[in-house]
Amino acid sequence: MTGHLYRDPAAPVADRVRDLLGRMTLTEKVGQVNQRMYGWHAYERDGDGHRLTGAFRAEVAAYGGMGALYGLQRADAWSGVGFADGITAADGARVAGSVQRHVVENTRLGIPVLFVEEVPHGHQALDGTVLPVNLAVGATWDPGLYEAAAAAVGAEMRARGGHVALVSALDLVRDPRWGRAEECFGEDPYLAARLTEALVRGMRTADVAVVLKHFAGQGATVGGRNSAATELGARELHEIHLAAARAGIRAGAAGVMAAYNEFDGLPCVASRPLLTELLREKLEFDGIVMADGTAVDRLVRLTGDPVAAGALALNAGCDLSLWDACFPRLAEAVAQGLVTERTLDTAVARVLTLKFRLGLFDQPSPRAGEQPYDTSELSERIARASITLLAHDGGVLPLAPSIRRIAVLGPNADSIAQQIGDYTAPQRPGSHHVTVLDGIRSAAPPDTEVSHAPGCDLVGGDLSGVPEAVALAAAADIAVLVLGGSSARSGDTSFDTNGAAVVTSADSAGMTCGEGVDLADPRLPDGQLALLDAVAATGVPVVVVLVQGRPHALPDLSGTAGAVLSAWYPGPWGGRAVADVLFGAAGPEGRLPVSIPRSAAQLPVFYNAKDHGYRGYVDQPATARYAFGHGLSYTTVAFEPPRLSRARVTPDDPTLTCRVTVRNTGERPVRETVQLYLRRLSGGSSWPRVRELRGFARLDLRPGEEADAVFAIDAGTLASVTRDLGLAVEPGELMLETGPSSAATQGARLVIG
Repeated sequence: MTGHLYRDPAAPVADRVRDLLGRMTLTEKVGQVNQRMYGWHAYERDGDGHRLTGAFRAEVAAYGGMGALYGLQRADAWSGVGFADGITAADGARVAGSVQRHVVENTRLGIPVLFVEEVPHGHQALDGTVLPVNLAVGATWDPGLYEAAAAAVGAEMRARGGHVALVSALDLVRDPRWGRAEECFGEDPYLAARLTEALVRGMRTADVAVVLKHFAGQGATVGGRNSAATELGARELHEIHLAAARAGIRAGAAGVMAAYNEFDGLPCVASRPLLTELLREKLEFDGIVMADGTAVDRLVRLTGDPVAAGALALNAGCDLSLWDACFPRLAEAVAQGLVTERTLDTAVARVLTLKFRLGLFDQPSPRAGEQPYDTSELSERIARASITLLAHDGGVLPLAPSIRRIAVLGPNADSIAQQIGDYTAPQRPGSHHVTVLDGIRSAAPPDTEVSHAPGCDLVGGDLSGVPEAVALAAAADIAVLVLGGSSARSGDTSFDTNGAAVVTSADSAGMTCGEGVDLADPRLPDGQLALLDAVAATGVPVVVVLVQGRPHALPDLSGTAGAVLSAWYPGPWGGRAVADVLFGAAGPEGRLPVSIPRSAAQLPVFYNAKDHGYRGYVDQPATARYAFGHGLSYTTVAFEPPRLSRARVTPDDPTLTCRVTVRNTGERPVRETVQLYLRRLSGGSSWPRVRELRGFARLDLRPGEEADAVFAIDAGTLASVTRDLGLAVEPGELMLETGPSSAATQGARLVIG
């Protein structure tokens, strides 16, 4: 066997794949496109170590190998894996090596297995670093910081034996009622694209293959209902929902995961127009397409039997299953003529190509001596950079040194579980984590009295704790009220077959966000609003800190709270980041990656809607409470109008420079995010949007300092989706607008023609 071409590291990958594929039986080929075993079923605790299970050995034997093994190191309430029986950082490489050796040494061709791990915001494994959720990453508007964090997390996962990272990046928050809003970078395609390419670049430096979730349009399901239908047309898909996928593919993503939702009547995993004609042919993607968990099984409702369901997905362009019972029967589908063996070979070749590119045939076991990075600092930096000052009366923050009594109240003030978001592993008991209460106690001057009471539960209307909170607030110089939501799962949480939480009432589960936790009304729960009103009635100054995974609809808090901060699930060290901003050790740098609604009744409220000049509802405004891109600082900043190097360009030569002078007119330093928007006034092949983000830049300004943000405008900046759904610079008249948010811009006219 050692003389076979596929064993030769010097041979081209395509030749090695072709040689190996020609040696495989139909059963072995089917095995390579299957990923049906939960990784935590592959091992069991054996004293101080782990041993491989009979179920794992039988799975390998049944198919003469294994294509991929999902979640070998996953730990959470759904898997039931914790520190008593799971794989820690100290065990990861050893257990992965044991699994890999068994597959290679006990199969005819010795094809190694891909280890696929969940990396939603850090590696979802025991001792895995937890980053702030994607909405927090979006709020940083800092791709460079995220790329560094992705590289560190990738190195951590690779050192434990993982090969493929599953990361949500392609979904957009078009409806904040959707429970998976926290997994999105925001509502805007340009911002999501920049962060997606940063993710892929970072992971690739660690030799980790990234599978981007979810393709496509999952964030646009009707009513914010998880895994439901979309009413997307092809144009909306191309204008809004494909930008991040294009960017990720250009950056070198190894795969995409087909979304649960349907598009044009077909679930994505069964859509040949989506997975083959668009993804493969138009976007020229040559990586793998993975089904989402049990998604292929859902196709039985269309086909009537699992054999035909597997064939439908494979013919559509799906290469690798996830936990379903249909792909294991692809040999039957070939025998029945439902799919050709050549089509199966194409999928197998893509899986094998990825294994060769990752070097698994040449070094299947984890590399000896590799150590994970210390990623806690990067996690905290993201948390600090994401904290967004939504409102401020100018006199409350940063907290003055003269303050001697601080009441820290609210259900999210002292809970790590409610601070770290969905898709997180159990945290090691006794490990160093910082809640908001912990952070304030550590950051406060030594003679400051910090009192605490939750005041109310996260959900429900029980107000029995309000009097204690009110008494503490009345005796304090200031009240910091930590409200928001929770995606914390527990051992009592019920789960669907794909791991989504089954929550019928937030009161019973204590969850207000996360996969499977959609809200018809995204406002803060009644108990939290009652606590806020009661504390504000004491007359003590109030600072509201929202620890949340979705943009909750907010009432008008002027006159109720002197300041409002958003801290999207900021991770285990987020409490220290919040405290740094409260006390002024750091300025609030975050900018909203998503619009904050006033109520559910006005949805949708995303900023880049089609521009039809709608005047608004009679009973309330149609505008957001806080607009996309919004974020205040502890100083004042003045923007001059943008200046263009050319007022007229042609479609063949659309290059120019846009400059905008920004001045810090206050008394504190600031990191300002200068945003560039495009607004079409005339021309083009489709109705224009209100405005569209096309660039952003960060400026660090000392008090009294001014600087220019400079944007190099080119075809990529000015391109729009044409009638044939391509991208081109179209003649017409535009406004290039700059400012601190989508609702505060100044523009300069540009003619293309």
